[in-house]
Amino acid sequence: MKTGTRTALRPELLLSEPQKRILWHLRAAGPTPRVHLAEAMGMNGATMTRVTQQLSALGLVEERDSDAATGRGRPMIPLAICGRGGWSAGATLHPGWLEITVVDFAGTPLLRDSIPFTDPDPRMFARALDTQLRALVAQHGFMRGKFLGLGVAVPGYALQGDRNRRKMVDWMAPWNDAPLDEILGDVLGVPVWIENDGTAAALAEYYRPQIVGAYRSVLVFFLGHGVGAGLIAERDLFPGEHRNAGEVGRLFPGHGPRPSGIDLMRELKEAGAAITSLSEIAGLLESHAAVIEAWADRVAAQLEQAVLSGIVWLDPGAVVISGALPQSVLDGLATRLDAINTARDRGYLAATPQIHASTLGSAAVVIGAALAPIHAITAIRM
Repeated sequence: MKTGTRTALRPELLLSEPQKRILWHLRAAGPTPRVHLAEAMGMNGATMTRVTQQLSALGLVEERDSDAATGRGRPMIPLAICGRGGWSAGATLHPGWLEITVVDFAGTPLLRDSIPFTDPDPRMFARALDTQLRALVAQHGFMRGKFLGLGVAVPGYALQGDRNRRKMVDWMAPWNDAPLDEILGDVLGVPVWIENDGTAAALAEYYRPQIVGAYRSVLVFFLGHGVGAGLIAERDLFPGEHRNAGEVGRLFPGHGPRPSGIDLMRELKEAGAAITSLSEIAGLLESHAAVIEAWADRVAAQLEQAVLSGIVWLDPGAVVISGALPQSVLDGLATRLDAINTARDRGYLAATPQIHASTLGSAAVVIGAALAPIHAITAIRM
């Protein structure tokens, strides 16, 4: 994938604030005629025409067919985000395998791939990823357009406020305090964004049409091998002073029961189940229903204060329960937390956030990693 020297690794797409505002409006509201865009954004018609023509020339927006008639003259043609405007890739490392996803500019996942991988060296990870991305580029014609960058989601918190230097889980110890953007960027030769896996999951959840179109701020919990979270505030990632906002795993020390998928696996094993990965939980939903229900009751109680704290500080429009767990388990946790919040908030007259269960499952992390370059290029900084 290498295309140039290390010093040249910058996003290829630089947008103005008016261009970003239009893209975000279209992402949130869906296809919209120029006249309505101008009204919503306080722009005059000439400015709107000029800016949308620029976006169209970049391939980032396109006109859509419209059945609406205006009575006379040309019908109002809606503009929409154009997926062909570019593509980005996301990657994450699991024990024993490497996962890759590609998304287009609209945020639509185009493919999801995985390969066996066990080497803990980040340079070897970069080389394996480079080889696999080259193979995917050769196989898929849609990837001949503008490449916007690579996002890598990692299970580790930032050190010294540097998103590119992190303390990782034990099996990724060689990644600790390494300049990951330089290491990966030097091998791959592309712009690289490093994100915590909970933050990446939050980005994926927020870009779902039913979420981005309804809310400006969202709190996301991701339950997988550990427990993490991410915050979207006013349509942008909220990193925190030290870039560790959402590091909720600290609330649940590893020496005790935790609201994580690995914790559920442990309980299932203690109940006699032969299980070696999170993906096998779905096959135990009926045979071990009582164990899973008891675990969900306990986890909802554990998460209550974390959810409540996030709600009172962030005032989000929604809370999303995401993770590498079966859909029915995520649904059950969301239902339990909603019931807890409803009971506690009885008599509270202000609006309270909706609690949603994710439908992305374990893919949320790698999809969010792939969205990181697109978000970085288009986000409106307050």
